Amino acid sequence: MTTETSPPVAKRVPAERNHHGDAVIDEYAWLATKDDPETIAYLTAENDYTETRTAHLAGLRDQLFEETRRRTQETDLSVPTRKDGYWYYTRTVEGQQYGVQCRRAVRDGETEPPVSADGAPLDGEEVLLDGNQLAEGHDFFALGAFDVSPDGRWLAYSTDFSGDERFTLRVKDLTTGELLPDEVPDTFYGTAWSSDASVLFYVTVDDAWRPYRVWRHTIGTPSAQDVVVHQEDDERFWVGVELTRSEKFIVIDVHSKITSEVLVIPAGNPTGLPAVVAPRRQGVEYTVEHHGHRFLILHNDGAEDFALAYTSADTPGDWVPLIEHSPGTRLEAVDAFENHLVVSLRTNGLTGLRVLPIGGGDAYDIDFPEPIYSVGLDANPEYRTGQIRLRYSSLITPDSVYDYDLVTRQMVLRKQKPVLPGPDGRPYDPEEYEQHRDWALADDGTRVPISLVFRKGTPRDGSAPCEIYGYGSYEASMDPWFSVARLSLLDRGVIFAVAHIRGGGELGRRWYEQGKLLAKKNTFTDFVACARHLVKAGWTANDRLVARGASAGGLLMGAVANIAPDAFSGIVAQVPFVDALTSILDPSLPLTVTEWEEWGNPLDDPEVYAYMKSYTPYENVAALDYPAILAVTSLNDTRVLYHEPAKWIARLRATAPQGDYLLKTEMGAGHGGPSGRYDAWREEAFINAWILDRLGRA
Repeated sequence: MTTETSPPVAKRVPAERNHHGDAVIDEYAWLATKDDPETIAYLTAENDYTETRTAHLAGLRDQLFEETRRRTQETDLSVPTRKDGYWYYTRTVEGQQYGVQCRRAVRDGETEPPVSADGAPLDGEEVLLDGNQLAEGHDFFALGAFDVSPDGRWLAYSTDFSGDERFTLRVKDLTTGELLPDEVPDTFYGTAWSSDASVLFYVTVDDAWRPYRVWRHTIGTPSAQDVVVHQEDDERFWVGVELTRSEKFIVIDVHSKITSEVLVIPAGNPTGLPAVVAPRRQGVEYTVEHHGHRFLILHNDGAEDFALAYTSADTPGDWVPLIEHSPGTRLEAVDAFENHLVVSLRTNGLTGLRVLPIGGGDAYDIDFPEPIYSVGLDANPEYRTGQIRLRYSSLITPDSVYDYDLVTRQMVLRKQKPVLPGPDGRPYDPEEYEQHRDWALADDGTRVPISLVFRKGTPRDGSAPCEIYGYGSYEASMDPWFSVARLSLLDRGVIFAVAHIRGGGELGRRWYEQGKLLAKKNTFTDFVACARHLVKAGWTANDRLVARGASAGGLLMGAVANIAPDAFSGIVAQVPFVDALTSILDPSLPLTVTEWEEWGNPLDDPEVYAYMKSYTPYENVAALDYPAILAVTSLNDTRVLYHEPAKWIARLRATAPQGDYLLKTEMGAGHGGPSGRYDAWREEAFINAWILDRLGRA
């Protein structure tokens, strides 16, 4: 890499932090002042340095972007979903960054979703929202809510133009195309309509940006007259709101990391008081789905991997078992239809769907052909239906949409995401690639699954370069997924691996429990064990292995850089949670208090403080021989604040100055990075070019 320029040097201003008798000097705390011109100047200088240091990759970045663009059908149309008298779908248009939300009336005798040639608009379509028009004049654009009223007349939608996930809520009259004067600023995700569409429920956040209030808005009235329906004062909990598929109840979900409470309001009586389905009990999680005369309860009360029960919808009380707890089979969700229930689950590290017929017939699991795959329900807004829509993909199978008949058990492929010919003009052929499940042995003897994908013929003698991806927090599972951009790596001989480490949910609730709180280090040592295994098994070598992770996976990246810097030739940390102790010590920061049940509370517990201090990346930077590190962040991120990676890179440079560290800050985006699809492709091309350079394949 070029060395014509020197990296920016962050000034060091000693700032002392004291907790549990431990004095800590944070010389880069000043970078947390977002509106300080000196902070912006420093971040801009870092961007300039990163651009200079990667200038030799500009051609490769353009090539990777072009490969993604060429393989993508840019003008496309999703499989329309039926809701009452309309088909709803999204279109994309070549050259445009954002989707166009549309609907078309169902025609007499029409039972199959309509299709169009090459993604063209359907005959007779009605454009509900055009994201490209809404985004005009803005560098960032995201939709929060998109919610059509039960009668099909109103559309509630919300927009964010900065990336901070604070949305302005509006209502559009779909009969006239006009916007109502109703407008509510600073809302969060989640809306729900009353049965007659006269009332809209929505959510707002507190000063720490915790969703804590559910409001009732009467259509046609000023937002100043809106009424708080529920306020959650316990700072560990957050709230959400939705309308059941049956359209009979407004559901208010109240959750902490380990405890739940659900309140309901009849959708036909939106001014009624919320009724508690079951009072919160510490450590008991449950969700509610309405089905006829009953509420379905998915819960972990005496059921580590969850069980399914029901109670009366009129007078909720005792929970009557429907599916008993089965250790190792994690029940994740239940969806109710008039004559069937569909349970989303995972077992043996794979996702699955179980169907329970109502009124006769045995429960059964839907079978899928590949050894490694991901499956889940797609949008299924209709309650009275004998057919469900599901999504399926694998590391080699593009995203596929199926309709499944719950009675005949026939599955019809409606659409598989097109993968157009690459630069060589050859069409994509999954038979040219291979996916594999391997297992690493962790330090404590636990077997940790690894999913791999590579081109057939890739050598198994340690000479192949490899990217290993990990997350390992919040019980989030990194189930196999297909990526068009990843093909550019595979076709250059790179192996892609996913380490399914503890802290995630791939192997059930216990897998998660063994990677949180005072067992969090298992997440990091599992990942290192997976990296070591890939080398030992001949998949790759230490000097040909790049690690990548984002958000809590960025914490993982920082931790493994400290404990096993020799295991990797490069590390990509996106929006990385690398200053975890400082953030978790500050209850005023967004989401901190709600995180204490995931990481522990270092303010009140000296053991938690000492444990977190022993692994949090920023606290443990040392004079080590670190691999090259690329940190990518966003200025308006409200989940992991930009200053965490900025401080981390500054401390790395000061402590281990021989290393190669780059910081790239998106100055107008949030946690998910750039919002437009072309901008997102360019960001991915930037990262993949850096990875290929580290792997000697640039």
